[in-house]
Amino acid sequence: MAQRVCIIGAGVVGLATAHALVQEGFEVTLLEARDQAGLETSFANGGQLSYRYVAPLADAGVPQQALGWLLRGDSPLRLRPRLDPAQWRWLMAFTAACRRSVNQVNAKHLLRLALFSQATLARWREDGLDGFDWRRNGKLVAFRAEGSFRSARQNLSDPAAQFVLSARQCRELDPALERAPFVGGIHTPSEEVADCFLFCRRLAERLQASGHCRIVYGHPASRLILRNGAVAGVKAGGVAGVESFEADHVVLAAGYRSAALLPGGPRLPLYPLKGYSLTAPIRAGDRAPDVSLTDYDRKVVYARLGEQLRIAAMVDIVGFDPRLEPKRLALIRQQAMDTLPDACDYGAAIEWAGMRPATPTGVPLVGACGPRGLWLNLGHGALGFTLASGSGQLIAEQIAGRRPAIDTQGLTPERLAG
Repeated sequence: MAQRVCIIGAGVVGLATAHALVQEGFEVTLLEARDQAGLETSFANGGQLSYRYVAPLADAGVPQQALGWLLRGDSPLRLRPRLDPAQWRWLMAFTAACRRSVNQVNAKHLLRLALFSQATLARWREDGLDGFDWRRNGKLVAFRAEGSFRSARQNLSDPAAQFVLSARQCRELDPALERAPFVGGIHTPSEEVADCFLFCRRLAERLQASGHCRIVYGHPASRLILRNGAVAGVKAGGVAGVESFEADHVVLAAGYRSAALLPGGPRLPLYPLKGYSLTAPIRAGDRAPDVSLTDYDRKVVYARLGEQLRIAAMVDIVGFDPRLEPKRLALIRQQAMDTLPDACDYGAAIEWAGMRPATPTGVPLVGACGPRGLWLNLGHGALGFTLASGSGQLIAEQIAGRRPAIDTQGLTPERLAG
């Protein structure tokens, strides 16, 4: 009889985990609080699958730089201090991780997982997973300031796959950048884009068609069921009341809300980093960039998804309020119009905000934790879409008792014990 796995959270990470587990022969129950998959952080993220641009936010000089940002009205980062011990614990751990040596180690962990994720998604696409506006259109990280451009040229993460371009070469690569004020850029042809929400929908459809996965919507998890020191299932409530879902293994993939479900053990170092996006239609005659674009100095990303342009930005450490903030969205709109005035119909853009669950180091928690049979797949921050396929595959391999395809050092929750 196949083992049963219950996954909490039907965002991109939970769905990818379910897909990998079904492929490994498990019977899966996927619990989701909302009435559809992928409606929260996965709904309208930046759309970039940035496999070679995964350096953590925590780095030497970032706290000092952040102080300068906080004094600016157009800052890409905003901090709203709260009387919340979880926020201060996270900020203290983040500050401790802001050392170049720590950043370099964590960047290696992330790059290893990211490249594995790229290979995993490629295999799934070869198996017929499609219909989510995936393209390998390359990524251009463009710079406004000579200083930041010079530093980037000297610190390429993969010199064999990345190419330094002058301002003229950036315009030749994508004529839509003709009027953009960039002094140069770093081009990585192997990077990709896709629509994360469509990816979630295609995964949900494939899982339901498999006959080995039951997706239960409208059932927020309330607690884990424990027996003899091991997890035995999940209690989750719907309109008809609380139900029990028996399982041999449970995977927490519900973002920052997962912390409330962990029974004792280490305190999860998760905090939501609020981000924003605009999704605007591309009309006939508009000049949207075809290449995936990151405006490095303003921290704004652009991704063409079919006939829409996704524009995403901001890191707001402001608590747990997911509501739209008009001033932040207006700033993104104005910066995008200043940079690419003819790219899309900005007036018709759909606005979005999402709460990205992040660890202070930027490295997710992917592995066993706490009671026997409990697994975490959490804390991917702004890289949730990029890392989802690889993280899900790693969890499936570990639950199956197989040796993981990549070294899991630095990725598993074991590091919390230190």
